[in-house]
Amino acid sequence: MKEGIFFGEGMKFVKDDYPDIYDAVVGLNKAAYTGKVLDYKTQKLIAIGIVAATGDETATEKQMRSGMNELNITKEEIVDALRVVLLTSGMPAFTKAMRLVSKL
Repeated sequence: MKEGIFFGEGMKFVKDDYPDIYDAVVGLNKAAYTGKVLDYKTQKLIAIGIVAATGDETATEKQMRSGMNELNITKEEIVDALRVVLLTSGMPAFTKAMRLVSKL
């Protein structure tokens, strides 16, 4: 994630009307994505896998697109992450995510 940028109308509302909450979310993001041991690209691939496992197509696509745009993550790298989703979360979550990545 680029410094302090979140997508969606919900976060725009939070940023504009509840800056204290927005600042807390930005701080949490910084604490999670430290790059201390795992680089940001690896952490982003983990995030893609986790959100894909939930079956949330909107969030999965946003994670995929931001990873591709910000970090040059390839479709092949995403598919490797999704292989783990198949193993751990099953076919429905996997096929939803594969459909999304095929359209990118």
